[in-house]
Amino acid sequence: MLAFGGLLVSSSVHAGNQIYEPMAASVQSQLQGAVADQAHPRLVFDSEEQADHWMTEMSKRLRRHLPDEHYRREFLTSVQYEAKRAGLDPQLVLGIIDIESKFRKYAVSSAGARGYMQVMPFWRKVIGSPDHNLFHMRTNLRYGCLILRHYMDIERGNLVRALGRYNGSLGRMEYPNLVMAAWKRWAYSYKPKQVSNQPPPLNYRGASE
Repeated sequence: MLAFGGLLVSSSVHAGNQIYEPMAASVQSQLQGAVADQAHPRLVFDSEEQADHWMTEMSKRLRRHLPDEHYRREFLTSVQYEAKRAGLDPQLVLGIIDIESKFRKYAVSSAGARGYMQVMPFWRKVIGSPDHNLFHMRTNLRYGCLILRHYMDIERGNLVRALGRYNGSLGRMEYPNLVMAAWKRWAYSYKPKQVSNQPPPLNYRGASE
């Protein structure tokens, strides 16, 4: 691994060279609008209990990569929000980040891809703004999730091919297999607490406790 100006240039980063492909003006406009929308991130779950459970579980797993608790919770909230916003499984996005950058904020691939989700700089001109900082956490996550969603739409939901496009290795299985394995490692399940439908017990006077 080589470090230049605080950036981590690593041969262990699996990002390939995402290739620019012309897109319809309507698609470009939609992606530009999504990138520009900087709504405050929040956890998107059916209940507060489930949100707390997910955050606690993911925070434990991520601690060794991101030791600062406040930043770790902010990161997880942004991952979950941006993934849901793009119609992606947050666990899949965590798996991609695991493979792409090993949760290193300033990772740079040999192809020039940047940050957690290894976004190629040309995307700023295509769907964003030249002054967007791809090392900024939320900016990087927003771009990465929207780019993968774009590739999923192109491939009509075929995740293997979408991942190949994301990595610049379409037609080869190495990268999709790595992500699929990481996705399984980050798998998450939740069982809500059982609420009893039985009436409360009676005390010795015959009244409910």
